[in-house]
Amino acid sequence: MSPFLGEFTGTALLIIMGDGVVANVVLNKTKGNNSGWIVITFGWAMAVFLGVYASTKLGGSGHLNPAVTLALTAFGDFDSSQLVTYITAQFAGAITGAILVWLAYKQHFTATEDKDLKLAVFCTAPAIRNTTHNLITEVIATFVLLFGALAMSPAGSSLGTLDALPVALLVLGIGLSLGGPTGYAINPARDLGPRIAHFILPISEKKDSDWSYSWIPVAGPILGALAAAYLFNLL
Repeated sequence: MSPFLGEFTGTALLIIMGDGVVANVVLNKTKGNNSGWIVITFGWAMAVFLGVYASTKLGGSGHLNPAVTLALTAFGDFDSSQLVTYITAQFAGAITGAILVWLAYKQHFTATEDKDLKLAVFCTAPAIRNTTHNLITEVIATFVLLFGALAMSPAGSSLGTLDALPVALLVLGIGLSLGGPTGYAINPARDLGPRIAHFILPISEKKDSDWSYSWIPVAGPILGALAAAYLFNLL
């Protein structure tokens, strides 16, 4: 057990389950095709539950999210010497998880003509593209994620370790309530890691990886998490 193993495994499982449910809903000829937003939000909630639980069991803290790690390092009680280890593990796990989703659904990627849907399996995109509003949405959603997770932490527990079930239910709520404008990335590794996988994988008839938007699901969550940790620590 180690922090790297915990965060790598937890984040990989997060993406396998999370991107997996998106693939099941949006790709052609799957059993879950067109089953809708509710299925996606529940699938992501279960992905978070499994990922956080596995991470903490294997030596991590259940962050699975560079924005959370950065914010807790800056304003919480997380050990700054672990920062690089955690973030490296999170991005490596996210890329690995996305590759495994592609392998599981490879036939369905081939059967799907819509290039936007293929990209949607890996990363988020806004419903209405507007840089300012998209960024604000990600800031707000990630603020709710971290502030809520910290508020629900057991009394006396370290702010560096997150609890699986409350965080999973919180992510379900965020998806249902705040996921509509941008798809609630709320995690730089969750979005950028699979986006990199989309770029490097030999996916049939794929489009570009929408790099012009890619900074928003990174910057927004970082800003939101920093604000949440700062305010929680202040209060």
